Amino acid sequence: MTPRQATTDLTHARTHRLLRLESAHCCALIEWEAGRMPVWRHFGASLPETSLTDQWPAAALRRQANASMDRLDGNPVYPGFGNGLSLNPALRAHADGVAAVQEWVAISYTQSESAAAQTLVLHLQDAGGLALDLHLALWQSSDVLSLHSTLHNHSAHRLQLDWQACGCLPVAADLSELAHFSGQWGHEFQWQRMPLPSAGWQLQNRHGRSSHETPPACFALMPHSSEHQGEVIAAQLAWSGNHQFALDRCDDGSALLQAGVWLAPGELRLAPGESHSTPVLHASWSDQGLNGVSQNFHRFARQQVLQWTGGSMRARPVHLNTWEAVYFDHDDATLRALAERAAAIGVERFVLDDGWFPGRPDDHSGLGDWWPDPQKYPQGLGPLIAHVQGLGMEFGLWVEPEMVNPDSALFRAHPDWALQVAGQALQLGRQQLVLDIARPEVSAYLFEKLDRLLRENAISYLKWDMNRDLAQAADAQGQMAYARQVDALYALLQGLRAQHPALEIESCASGGGRMDLGILRHTQRFWTSDNNDAVSRIAIQSGAARLFPLEVLGAHVGPAPAHTTGRSQSLELRCAVALFGHMGVEADVRKLNTSEAEVLTGWIALYKAWRGVLHGGTFSQGRTANGVWWLAQRGAQAILGVFTQSAPASMHHAPLRLPGLEGEGQWQLRLLGMAGQERARGDAPSPWLDALRGAGVACAATELRHIGLPLPHMNPESALVFSLDLASN
Repeated sequence: MTPRQATTDLTHARTHRLLRLESAHCCALIEWEAGRMPVWRHFGASLPETSLTDQWPAAALRRQANASMDRLDGNPVYPGFGNGLSLNPALRAHADGVAAVQEWVAISYTQSESAAAQTLVLHLQDAGGLALDLHLALWQSSDVLSLHSTLHNHSAHRLQLDWQACGCLPVAADLSELAHFSGQWGHEFQWQRMPLPSAGWQLQNRHGRSSHETPPACFALMPHSSEHQGEVIAAQLAWSGNHQFALDRCDDGSALLQAGVWLAPGELRLAPGESHSTPVLHASWSDQGLNGVSQNFHRFARQQVLQWTGGSMRARPVHLNTWEAVYFDHDDATLRALAERAAAIGVERFVLDDGWFPGRPDDHSGLGDWWPDPQKYPQGLGPLIAHVQGLGMEFGLWVEPEMVNPDSALFRAHPDWALQVAGQALQLGRQQLVLDIARPEVSAYLFEKLDRLLRENAISYLKWDMNRDLAQAADAQGQMAYARQVDALYALLQGLRAQHPALEIESCASGGGRMDLGILRHTQRFWTSDNNDAVSRIAIQSGAARLFPLEVLGAHVGPAPAHTTGRSQSLELRCAVALFGHMGVEADVRKLNTSEAEVLTGWIALYKAWRGVLHGGTFSQGRTANGVWWLAQRGAQAILGVFTQSAPASMHHAPLRLPGLEGEGQWQLRLLGMAGQERARGDAPSPWLDALRGAGVACAATELRHIGLPLPHMNPESALVFSLDLASN
């Protein structure tokens, strides 16, 4: 489709114009009138006809309420402050305490359309000399609406910004429940669902990174909305730092959702003539439940966010990460033997973790000195890399460039390069400080060290870590610099990938502390959690998959007992959970006995056979009475994992209905893998399980969707993995 644009100045145009954005299944309607605040009329299902909304302005459908202000409005696209509206303002700005009231009015708008998206820019202004551009783009194939705002200071005042929302979204009154994630280190993406309070709801993150505790996402749902049905609006912020979300109740019982960067005191000022743009808020609506909005986000990430070498994703290689195998003990013979055993079981990428640079026997020293330790690696990394590549594997390396240990050559030379507050004691986290990477000389130092490592060594992958929150995040002038850190990080990552376009980067922050669409534009993988305990990982990966496609979710087979929880699970269960992600291994595989090595080799082979479906298909999930199920489908192939987490209350397992399974006709089911024990008498025959283990059984698609798949009754901490192949007609 040929892009088209139309810019309209509505100073003398007729009132009440309805502006429309449409995608495959979604529609956004904004009421426009010159000289007034534009108001939201709809965000949700596609609407081919809107005769009532076309003819009647929002204000005309209301009468003056008792004890109300004299003005009548609809729900504004960008609420002002101090103008009679009780809504949370989308902008809080002032000039030393004055010029704090804003009343946005419409000036003009710009619309454009391409094959990918329909876009709309609303041009607003305030009598105090401020102008605002509100950008909206509705993506055709993913039904994702992207919003951001740009503020222009045309006043004579130096403006202090305390809050600037990316944008606001209307949430219908019957979407009266909300959901979000909570968490902590090793316990990320824990699902929380509750009624939306009558006074509204707010979520703030002040950790300086996306955080384990409050990832930048939320959901609005109808009370009956489930995994598979009902209306849902979901939103996530493409930003890797402090953030804020709010659902604010409107006078008609509906709500306005807004989100943006949480700003520290004095962090952002605009001089006369300056402008500021927010990050992008991405939102999606679906009437197909939580799986519907998740699938929209997955499509959007694949089509609009991820930047793959050559423009498309290649098969995601199986990892061996050395951390839980050797920690800081980097012995050449040990690492070579570890690589040899890894290659033998099917590993495709060997990642050398922390401990390879000088002064690094533990986590107390060395950060900032990014060159190989001459004692551990007297000839540099080259000999180990050559050995790894000779075994047929790629080589990856762990780095933590944003940090510095006080006990390091870098800090001794440049103590002022760390974020700090004059007169305050330095605040350590994991024995380290945060570098002020927004300073040009600091980012130049880091780029030079990393660029040299990549030029002098065949390193195709960086595991980029960040192991502490930001505190005392003040620059050399004493001004808060949280947001500038994020922008500088993006610029550094972008510069490295421009210089080394074949490089892949993993975003790690003590596990899942920095997972968002902002960092994903510059990276190709998340380390989902430092916790490799398979039981913990079921909830963590279920939560993360609500936002991100499986191919970016690092999932490793760890040791038993798990280093983070002390619990032990069977190797088969650990493999089954890791299968549904970007699979890897994080254990000392030299210690595997022959039987264990065969089991792990078999599951790695299974991953390789099915990663095209897992990483390119449609993912859905749901709950059973005692656990969860995950289904990935690509065309005529699907793979299903059923995980039993707790002891069942019934004698037999209810059939598992698969409402998200697409395609009509006969599906051939086979049991590919099993972990744990069936809950049955040892002398009882099992013809159904025997048939599934053999040639498989045929089931009609309608049976699987409406009657369900009969399942063996399993004990806790067990898994069943099935293949489904649609028979050709």
